[in-house]
Amino acid sequence: MAISLNVYLVTNGNGREAVEFYKEAFGAEVLAMQTFGEGPSSPDHPIPPEAKDWIMHASLQIGSSVLMLSDTLPGMPHTVGDNITITVNTDTAEEAKNIFSKLEVGGKVNMPIQETFWSPAYGNVTDKFGVLFQISAAAGQA
Repeated sequence: MAISLNVYLVTNGNGREAVEFYKEAFGAEVLAMQTFGEGPSSPDHPIPPEAKDWIMHASLQIGSSVLMLSDTLPGMPHTVGDNITITVNTDTAEEAKNIFSKLEVGGKVNMPIQETFWSPAYGNVTDKFGVLFQISAAAGQA
């Protein structure tokens, strides 16, 4: 079983600026950067035109660590203090679901663990200590 933990920042429409800032500050390498406009579209959740260039997900290599970040979509709450989460990355959906089920005890499920276009098992939970976690299984792993 392989698990990694990363810090995940949520910015308020200035994600691209944050990527450049942390790239410069830490001499980071940008591993990935995808905008909301590059993601799949859904008529149930249309992306506002002003947010199409906002960051849906970015990851930066900083030494042996990876910093991840995304922008909050317009209309969604952005609360400073709740904008830093810990990501838990697993090899399999089974591992992700197992960890999620333990973290949700006494906590609050923000997004149930489910299949997404980027992961066979992704969910967001606040544990009983108020710590925000994003749990994600590696793509292509069942």
